[in-house]
Parts: sequence; structure tokens; C-alpha cells
Amino acid sequence: MLSDAEAALLGALSGRPGVLLLSGTGSIAVGRDARDRLARAGGFGPLLGDEGSAFWLGREWLRATMRREDSMSVRALVRAPDSVRRIAALAPRVLRCANDGDRRARTIVRAAQHHLAGLVIDVARTLGLPRPVDVTWAGSLMENATFRRGIVRALAREGFSARWCSPEMEPVLAAAQRAQRLARQ
Repeated sequence: MLSDAEAALLGALSGRPGVLLLSGTGSIAVGRDARDRLARAGGFGPLLGDEGSAFWLGREWLRATMRREDSMSVRALVRAPDSVRRIAALAPRVLRCANDGDRRARTIVRAAQHHLAGLVIDVARTLGLPRPVDVTWAGSLMENATFRRGIVRALAREGFSARWCSPEMEPVLAAAQRAQRLARQ
């Protein structure tokens, strides 16, 4: 069985070694080496992780900006059946505020980028991938070029050499191609 993240990796790098960084509502990095070994970092969901994800950005923004008079509306938000999705929906606002110079938002966004860079580094080290490592992306946050550039800078600050590659294929197409190959075997 192929997970969503593995399908995204397969499609994004067409089976080549490298790392996929996925950050949307949640966050995870998955990678593959030349021997077809897989490794992952993150992806533990909003209760145990998802640092750098849209949910994480929204939650950190609520923590940083909530005032006593807001507590009732925030309580209602976190108790809603779709609270993770609703909190993640705050991420574009946090990115806009950061771009507009809000210090709290900029601090939150930089921390998210640092967390995501750490996921890439963890996967690359686990697999022993040679530098520069092919890195690609998926997820709503990663579609934001400004946010992505911040991760590039965070990796560079860590001395990590990456070659960023645009995703080559949609995950669903990669999964369908893999299913066809398996059916022919």
C-alpha cells in the first residue's frame, strides 16, 4: 500500500532519490534513496506534531494574538468538529501578516520554516543521500513561493545543500501508474 505522501514523492521526483516536503494542513517529509529505501520525518498529526503545517501556523497565531476578550470565540473554534481545518485556514492570514511586516507573524513563519527544514535534513541524513539532495514539495503552504524561499534559506543556514525541483507529476497520476505496473506483474 502506498501512502499519500509516498505517492506524492513518487510523482514529484518520478522515482529518483530525494526528499518530498509536504506542508498543508499537516506536515511530513518523505524520502527515497537509490536502493529504494524510504524514510520519513514528521507526519504525526496535530496532537503530536505537524510542526510547520498550516494547522501549526494557525494555532501559533491564535496563541500569539489571543486576548482575554477573544477567549470565548477561540474556545468555540477549538471545540468545533472541524477545528483542525478551521485553524489551518488561518495560515494564509498569518503569511499575509508576515509579508506585511507583523513581527509576531514573521517569528511564527520563520519558526515553521525552520521546523520544515529540519524534517528535510532528518530524512536526508537517515537515508545518507548525497549532496546536493533533490528536494521537492507538495501541499498548500508549499505552493507559496515566498514561504518556500524561507525554507531554502533555513536549509542554507544549516549548511544543507539542496537542489529544489518542481513536482513533475500529480500524486494521483503517480499512484495510478504504479498500480498499472503492479497489475502487469
